[in-house]
Amino acid sequence: MATFIGFNTQNQYGKFTLLDFELIKRDLANAFNIQQGQLPGRPTYGTTIWSFVFENQSAETQNAILAEIERVVSQDPRIVVTQANLYPQENGLLIEVQIETVTGTNAETLSIFFDQQSNIATIS
Repeated sequence: MATFIGFNTQNQYGKFTLLDFELIKRDLANAFNIQQGQLPGRPTYGTTIWSFVFENQSAETQNAILAEIERVVSQDPRIVVTQANLYPQENGLLIEVQIETVTGTNAETLSIFFDQQSNIATIS
């Protein structure tokens, strides 16, 4: 796998360098925490998932959410989605996404929770 190197200052003390999947997870968390169109000069960056959090979770809504996950992840040239599952929760949405690096050497399943009370997406 190619080594991806980046920097993060959120909840970091002392060591600001992130590598590989940790950097990818931080970049995805940033994309999922910004509503689409809010970043100046980049109107397609971010997500529209926050508009679905309060909607009735019908099959159509769930398909739209999964399509939005694929769209957001596809903006990162380092990774692809191999599988995504959606689980509506009492106070938000839980989405499990299996991503793979484009080199195909590493894969990881991420759990993304969209908390409707705090309007924060967390990745674990």
